[in-house]
Amino acid sequence: MPRDPIISVLARAMLSCPADAQEITQCATRALGRPWGWLRPLAERYVQAFASGPRPRHRQAMDFIRHDRGFSRAWRRCSHRISVAHYLTGPQPMQPVPAAARWEIPAIQSVGALAAWLELTPAELDWFADFKSLTYKSASPQLRHYHYRVLLKRSGSLRLIEAPKPRLKQLQRRILAEILDPIPLHPAAHGFRRGHSIRTFAAPHTGQRVVLRMDLRDFFPSIIGARVQAFFRTAGYPEAVADLLGGICSNAAPPDAWNGAAALCAVPLDPRLLRDARALYSRPHLPQGAPTSPALANLCAYRIDCRLSGLAQSAGAVYTRYADDLAFSGGEEFDRSVERFAAHAAAILGEEGFAVHHRKTRIMRQGVSQRLAGLVANQRVNVPRADYDRLKATLTNCIRDGLESQNRHAHPLFRSHLEGRVGFVESINPARGVRLRALLERVR
Repeated sequence: MPRDPIISVLARAMLSCPADAQEITQCATRALGRPWGWLRPLAERYVQAFASGPRPRHRQAMDFIRHDRGFSRAWRRCSHRISVAHYLTGPQPMQPVPAAARWEIPAIQSVGALAAWLELTPAELDWFADFKSLTYKSASPQLRHYHYRVLLKRSGSLRLIEAPKPRLKQLQRRILAEILDPIPLHPAAHGFRRGHSIRTFAAPHTGQRVVLRMDLRDFFPSIIGARVQAFFRTAGYPEAVADLLGGICSNAAPPDAWNGAAALCAVPLDPRLLRDARALYSRPHLPQGAPTSPALANLCAYRIDCRLSGLAQSAGAVYTRYADDLAFSGGEEFDRSVERFAAHAAAILGEEGFAVHHRKTRIMRQGVSQRLAGLVANQRVNVPRADYDRLKATLTNCIRDGLESQNRHAHPLFRSHLEGRVGFVESINPARGVRLRALLERVR
């Protein structure tokens, strides 16, 4: 029998059993119909090779067997006697990594089970996962799963908002509620997390001698679809199920989504900027606008948080992250090595597939305003004084001249806008919030 079909059957046997050498040996023996002596050592080497990473793909398991010296020797000795007795066609069990064994997520072991769980037909499941990039190639907006809107950042770069249509959003919300939300996050992650905010992000850095702030460039589109699929395999889902879940939660933006981007700029748009943005968003990535993207971004950044937390601890520093904002702080020991530390942190981020926005990197000592996510963190977490005074002046003018006299940006619900700004100050500094609330209540 040819070599590759045997390797494929052995790979299937390895993926159809938990990561245990004895069970894999029994499964492979059943598939080949004979207890070959080289099966147990091969199974042990396979378990050792993939013990610490996510569940491998079928082609990865085949490549491992194909390049295994023990299997190659066995094949040279007795290839004419090796054959397939039983083809394994049943569903593959969940195989989470050890750290994910206690995650309370639904066990979905086949494509049919996933379609039933999402209340879809298999054809509908393929359509929403869009492996063939049909929506990317389609010129009709009606056949696409997302609405697109281009925004211009303050830095001059472009951001694409990708809002899923109602049916896809419903599927993503179910994945978020039943699979992603029960999974614990790293303690350093404060963004998109219940009970956390920019206040909890900045609080660990108050009263520190030096604060280092770093910013990641293109955070969501840098998390590619393959990384999302690998996360679902880490959770234990079989390859086919993980790929479909990753396809539902990722998107590749078509080139015409950027039409009209030039009209946003007051000066002519650099063609290289638009070309780079199109290339970045054209590959499958986490869409900014999907309900699953914030949770998946935090989960896919877990390894980064672990590495940066360890680096910070070794330098006598504290580390927190709010989405793409990273903060480190410490005392005299950290102050002596902060420049070198920033270079090491940037190298780690580059190894993990992220790029640092170096123009936004700041080393802030106690003599300056230490700002994190728009808050001041020198002695206590607070709203910048200039922002507080500006809002106080706006409310005072509203009392004297009327609400609409201050509505310079034509907010349709300007009072609600002011309510939100006052509520934000209350959440950061309750004492200042009380004073602003008293002024707001006097506004007619």
